[in-house]
Amino acid sequence: MRDIVSDAAGKKVNLDKDLLAILCCPETKQAVALADEQLIQKVNGAIERGALKNKAHKPVTEKLDGGLIRSDNKILYPVREDIPVMLIDEGIPLEQVS
Repeated sequence: MRDIVSDAAGKKVNLDKDLLAILCCPETKQAVALADEQLIQKVNGAIERGALKNKAHKPVTEKLDGGLIRSDNKILYPVREDIPVMLIDEGIPLEQVS
């Protein structure tokens, strides 16, 4: 079974529920869940403004199709072309998003 979410442009993001159930933050091992559309819109707005950096302190320039949010709501891992990018350095600290 797959979860389907839409980004701001209406593009569908498909993630297998079984895959989602075993994914966790590579840094803290906390559970992750699909981010809601409103958060993805805020993150993509910050990307458009050039105001977002990942954990490696590099600017995030590519909009997200979706995201996986860590259970403490502090880090968002990008989902691009239905593939979760679960690398510590690619995590986006959400304190930057207003």
